Amino acid sequence: MEAADLAPIRESVRALCANFPGEYWRALDRERAYPEKFVAALTQAGFLAALIPEEYGGSGLPISAAAAIMEEIQASGCNGAACHAQMYTMGTLLRHGSAEQKARYLPAIARGELRLQAFGVTEPTSGTDTLSLRTSATRAGDHYLVNGQKIWTSRAEHSDLMLLLARTTPREDAKSRTAGLSVFLVDMREVKGDGLTIRPIRTMMNHATTEVFFENMPVPAANLIGVEGEGFRYILSGMNAERILIAAECIGDAKWFIAKAAAYASAREVFGRPIGQNQGVQFPIARSYIGMRAAELMVREAAALYQAGKECGAEANMAKHLAAEASWAAADMCVQTHGGFGFAEEFDIERKFRETRLYQVAPISTNLVLSYIAEHVLGLPRSY
Repeated sequence: MEAADLAPIRESVRALCANFPGEYWRALDRERAYPEKFVAALTQAGFLAALIPEEYGGSGLPISAAAAIMEEIQASGCNGAACHAQMYTMGTLLRHGSAEQKARYLPAIARGELRLQAFGVTEPTSGTDTLSLRTSATRAGDHYLVNGQKIWTSRAEHSDLMLLLARTTPREDAKSRTAGLSVFLVDMREVKGDGLTIRPIRTMMNHATTEVFFENMPVPAANLIGVEGEGFRYILSGMNAERILIAAECIGDAKWFIAKAAAYASAREVFGRPIGQNQGVQFPIARSYIGMRAAELMVREAAALYQAGKECGAEANMAKHLAAEASWAAADMCVQTHGGFGFAEEFDIERKFRETRLYQVAPISTNLVLSYIAEHVLGLPRSY
């Protein structure tokens, strides 16, 4: 979609977010509470069903529209981390789910009756080495029994469904390094207390993240997505969407920090003049803006390639890397511009500062992005 086509969507998102000002987020942050009202409002407005085809009750919009939605949420001072997973996990179900699975789940998700917010991939022992995960799913008649553990499974307490990656073939028996992993759509309502245990992890930001434990957790065989053993490939395509959408969020964060700093620097007077009149204050703000715009262009490039069905692994990784760097640089600049007030809760900067720091680490570490580019783009020897 062209920028002009996205303008009404952006305006609508901004109007919705205006109903959730800083006071709302500060109150939640103090208690580490989930933004139920905000997520409900986004759902009711249809924004979380943006990528669901119209035949299933969604809007059928491309990823550029989803990126615009997430960017505007962040640029408005809100936090899309409470619901962004529904956007990027949707691709796995849309691209690889059966007709029966899509008909069963997508309309209910579009109506807001079901939440698909949890993504179970990372494990304590393997981290981002996904191919070394240990959680197993063993076929037992018409269902699978899942055993193992996941960590950093955000929103598990506030989601009905979880997209789960588990090993269905022992690693030593798999036909290749990437084979033997399968994807399941787990209805957590059916297994909480029956093989599924969720424990919250308190972190430096209000991210509703958890660790989950599986003990002979039953999952119907009908909930296997695609072909058994091909799950890693399915997850990879979803990861490109994840990185593009997270990058868009980082662009939104950077825009918020830059606007906040510019407004303060224009209004704040010290020694009888606005501090923004000093180049020592001007230049960091301008530098942050330049970095944000450059990253924004890469995000658009990655989204365009994804929409066209073209290979975009390098571009999605670069977009996420550049956007995360830009948002973090803007956050640091914004605190510095505000001085002591940057640490005051009422300005919302310290909250957003903590929130945007996450994206240097997740959903993929900046170091792993550099390793990917070195190997797959520059042809350097594999480092891990």
